[in-house]
Formats: sequence, structure tokens, C-alpha cells
Amino acid sequence: MISGFLLSLYACVSNDVIQTLGTFLSTTKDRPVWQVWLFTGAILVITFVTGWIINDGDMAFGLLDRIPHPETFYWWHILPPIILIYLTKKGIPVATAFLIISIFSSNTVIGMMIAKSFIGYITALLVSLILYFFIARKVEKVFLYKKNSISKPWIVAKWLSTAILWSAWLLQDGAKLFVFLPRKLTFLQMVLSLLVFLLLLYAICYSRGGEIQNIIKLKTNTQDIRSATIIDVVYACILIYFLNLNNIPMSTTWVFLGVLAGREIALYNRLRYITQKKVYKHVIKDITKAIIGLIVSIAVVFVLNQYDKILDLFRHYINL
Repeated sequence: MISGFLLSLYACVSNDVIQTLGTFLSTTKDRPVWQVWLFTGAILVITFVTGWIINDGDMAFGLLDRIPHPETFYWWHILPPIILIYLTKKGIPVATAFLIISIFSSNTVIGMMIAKSFIGYITALLVSLILYFFIARKVEKVFLYKKNSISKPWIVAKWLSTAILWSAWLLQDGAKLFVFLPRKLTFLQMVLSLLVFLLLLYAICYSRGGEIQNIIKLKTNTQDIRSATIIDVVYACILIYFLNLNNIPMSTTWVFLGVLAGREIALYNRLRYITQKKVYKHVIKDITKAIIGLIVSIAVVFVLNQYDKILDLFRHYINL
């Protein structure tokens, strides 16, 4: 259980850091690591301690109500996070919710997770597409072509938007971060889990996101604080909406990619800043990676859930 928690925590945060802290890490690259870590760590502690108090020890905010805690853990329970770590090193934005949570879920819950995540992608794409279609020329064009000094209000807005988005993501993804732990944590368990999380967060801030961060860097003007702030606000609003929709976990990765895809398509059609081929190449590449990650996740979960049957079938044919 403890090994699974540590591996899944590292794997999920490493893979999903681009969604919440990606633009923040890009726009604060000149800031000392300890400042970035202290800020994000404070938001993390406030969010989870508040949730622990309000939800009577439930760190997942009710998103694991339909997913029971296993009575017994086996060696193959830690395979999904190990596979996830490998895919993260390759820069593939895997739907971590499927890979980590599905191994403990019924087929019905898995189906609901996939459906909610797909709807989340479409919703994010449409919202982002419509929004940026209207603000591309009057707002984003200014950010793109006028690299003047950033005013203090924009810097404050960026830090506030990061705080809101980081907290919203923690609320939404608490399910996969704590799925290995009991559904109700004691005070000591809560403190220890947060200490581990804070140490991991420092490593993420120190590496500025790692390889997976390249998905952010390749997008149009995302290292501009003003553009990054708008991305954070849009993404946070969508996450909060789906968080209040029902208690089914979902892939925040798909929602994030939907926001970026809608933004890129709208900016191209309104500004024509690069070739059409390059724009759609990035969009298709991201969704292809996400689909590959989903297929791998489902395949791994299927094999592990059917492990005993597959092993019996293999033995049967060996004995023929």
C-alpha cells in the first residue's frame, strides 16, 4: 500500500504537472526555486488540510466513494504507477486517472470515467475555441507581438490564477493521488502523506517540470505571463464545473489538452501567425499521445484485472 502510494504520487504529479504548474514554472524560471516551492506548497497544504477537516479525513473529496479500498494489496498493484513513470519520461501525457484508479474500479465506473473524460475534452476544446476566437486579435495579438515589460497587476494575476488552478486540480485529482491509502486518514497519516507530497513538489519545482514540460513550451506564447494567466483561468473554471457535476473521477489531462487544442486552432484562424500544417500537427500529436496513453492504460488494467484468468489459461495450454 505504501509503495503504491509513493509510486503513484510521484508518477501522477510528474505527468500532470504540465496541466497546473506548467505555465507557472515557465513564467517563473527566473525566480528562486524555494519561492516557487513555498507558494505551491502552501496552497497544497491549505487545500488538503481543509478537505481533511471538512470531509472527516477523506483526502479524495468524495471522488473515491464508488471505489472501495482493497483489503489486500499484491505486487501487481504497483505496476501501473511504474509504467506511468516510464511513459512520463518519454513525454507522453497519459490519462493517469485511468491507469491508477481503474485497477481498483469496476467496469461500470471505468466506463463512466472514460465518458466523462471524453466529454471534458470536447467541452474544453469548444469553450477554449470560442473564447480565443473573440479575444485573439484584441488580447492575444498584443501579447504575441508586443513584448513590453509585464506590469505588476499581471504578475499578481498570474500567481492568483495559479493558486486557484493548483487547488482545483488537487481537488479533482485527489482520487488518484490517495487511491492506495485508506478512505479516511488519521491525523498522523495525513501529515506524513503531505510531507512526502511536499518533498516531491520541491523536486518538480527544481527540475522545472522535466521532459513532460515540453508540451507547454511548444505552444504559442505560453511563457508570456499574461497568456498563461488566461489559460489557467479557463482550465480552472472547467475543472471546477466538472468537480461539482458528479463524484466520478476523470482525466484532467484530456481537459487540459482540449483547452490547448481549442486555443491553438482559434489563434491560428484569427492571427495566421504560423502555417496551418504546424498548428494541426501539434494538436494531432498531443491527442495521439493521449489516445496512446489511454490504450496503454486500458490494456494494462485489463491484463491486471484478468490476471488470474490469463494465468490459468496460460497454464492450461502449457499442460496440453
